[in-house]
Amino acid sequence: MAARERRFRSTVPYYLAGRLRYPPPLVAAVAEAVRLEGRGRVLDLGCGPGFLALAFAPFAAEVVAMDPEPDMLAAAREAAQGAAGRLRFVLGGSQTLGPALGRFALVAMGRSFHWMDRERTLAALDALVEPAGGVALFADRHPQAPENAWQPAWRAARERFAERDPRLDHRDHEAVLRRSPFSQLRRFAERHRRQASVEELVARALSTSTTSPDVLGPARAQFEAELRAAVAPYAVNGAVSELVEAEALLATRPGAQTATPR
Repeated sequence: MAARERRFRSTVPYYLAGRLRYPPPLVAAVAEAVRLEGRGRVLDLGCGPGFLALAFAPFAAEVVAMDPEPDMLAAAREAAQGAAGRLRFVLGGSQTLGPALGRFALVAMGRSFHWMDRERTLAALDALVEPAGGVALFADRHPQAPENAWQPAWRAARERFAERDPRLDHRDHEAVLRRSPFSQLRRFAERHRRQASVEELVARALSTSTTSPDVLGPARAQFEAELRAAVAPYAVNGAVSELVEAEALLATRPGAQTATPR
């Protein structure tokens, strides 16, 4: 695999140390909406270290975790040791979708869709997703709130070092979905408060492709120092509070009936 295509190779340990997990109630609501009920299969497309794959495993007959980065897939396989549910790991991505994967009640993606040719990916998924199934895009954000006062300083510090990648597709996901076979949309959200250490915030920044260790190179030490200095005024005992809004955008075909979570 060409080095430029392994943009996340150096981010693996920082994903594990810094990325937010999706709240169990949010995952459960999506599983219930598409009626997984222990029978449906799930594809975690662009699975990274397997956060969504592991979260959906208790609700599914099988979860296929798929990623083009071998080191990410190895981390997902290691995390799944001893986990409940049946998981299968496949090296590949949106360009290798095909009938050999089988059919799915749900295709879940956590911040991976913007790396894909989205129209082509949705056309390929149309052949793999069951008639009543769907595609769910997971994300998280920090709404304006006193707990998130550190966010602008953290983002500004990152932006000073971030590499621009023209391959990223920043068009609105919702607009793309509405023009696809999966044009019926339903949104789920879950807010929660938590504490994050300053070191966790540094790891979170290093987990992104635009400020990964490979991208930063010799500037990494300065980058980490500036991040720590940016959030230090907001930290108490080495940690900040954060209010996180995690969401899932569930896209199904017109007329598909989804269940209402209890």
